[in-house]
Amino acid sequence: MIKRILFISLLFLIHLFSSGQELTPKQIIKKSEDKVRGGEQAYTEITINIVRPKWSREMKLKSWAKGTNYSMILISAPARDKGSVFLKADKQVWSYIPKFNRVTKLPPAAMSQSWMGTDLTNDDLVKESSKVDDFKYSLLKDTVLDSLMCYQIELIPNEGTNIIWGKIKLFIDKKDFITLRSENYDEDGELVNVLKASEVKVMSGIKIATKLEMIPSGKKGNKTIMKIDKLDTSQQLNGSFFTKQNMQRVK
Repeated sequence: MIKRILFISLLFLIHLFSSGQELTPKQIIKKSEDKVRGGEQAYTEITINIVRPKWSREMKLKSWAKGTNYSMILISAPARDKGSVFLKADKQVWSYIPKFNRVTKLPPAAMSQSWMGTDLTNDDLVKESSKVDDFKYSLLKDTVLDSLMCYQIELIPNEGTNIIWGKIKLFIDKKDFITLRSENYDEDGELVNVLKASEVKVMSGIKIATKLEMIPSGKKGNKTIMKIDKLDTSQQLNGSFFTKQNMQRVK
């Protein structure tokens, strides 16, 4: 009898311990978003290729980010776009285009518009919306993607948020918490685009996907490829860096 009681108690403790280790969808997404940002603060150099059936175009950019509230993006090539800057600071988004020599605030409606002729939106670029704070979540059945076991999470926007999607599905690697696939759906449930992540490497001590492909639905031969060329998480950035005044000075 005593052995039976001890056995049942042991099973209970094992269950209690394992339950305590289970992550909520919000915790899973937070871990994944931290990977995307490269940590609390990061400097990144990225090459972007816009691919169309009959042509392609390359861009290069530099990005500085601090947490979820601050980011600065500078286009360094090609020459016609060089010096263009995009700033996110405390939920406000601004753009600076050298040929107009003017800083412009982007309204919420502009977040859904294409960024610089790519398959990305302005929101994709500056991450104005947060998958941690602006959605409610449902943890779906685990699935296998690229031979990796993944969490499958469905996100529905909270009411009152300026989010263009009706829902989002994320496929997050259970081992390294890298989002390998993101599906964006409109309010009618139709698939709009898919973001695929690959070429996982360790950069600046962090394991991240260094290649991202945004593929629009129903547009054969169209996609935008982003490759991370450099990641540096050692730079010390403060709030004074992410200002409208600094947009014309950053290099």
